[in-house]
Amino acid sequence: MAKGHRTQVKRERNDQKDLRPSAKLSFARMSVQKACFVLDAIRGKDVNTALAIVQYNPRYASSVIEKLLRSAIANAENNNGLRRENLYVAECYANQGPIMKRIQPRAQGRAYRIEKRMSHITVVLDEK
Repeated sequence: MAKGHRTQVKRERNDQKDLRPSAKLSFARMSVQKACFVLDAIRGKDVNTALAIVQYNPRYASSVIEKLLRSAIANAENNNGLRRENLYVAECYANQGPIMKRIQPRAQGRAYRIEKRMSHITVVLDEK
């Protein structure tokens, strides 16, 4: 087969695929900055400590990230057969998603733009 053949390209891409358990939430209705406050607090921690941090964090993002973290743990246990005690948060990051543009009426017929930001949040776990 030629080097750039479609099946060969797919095979090479699958060989380089990250096999660590993860969970991803797309189009979360919060800005990247607000999500990163919580993600920075749990990065590198073991999963039980990370769950405790997000449960008692008063921010809105923590409830969303808690659900995502529980999903990643379930993926690790069910799909990869890993033990919960050995897991830790290897990577967690938020990328910017699309922005909904809305208009706020102001005085004298003016219109101010309001940007409702979205983010894509990813949590990747690994074994110790």
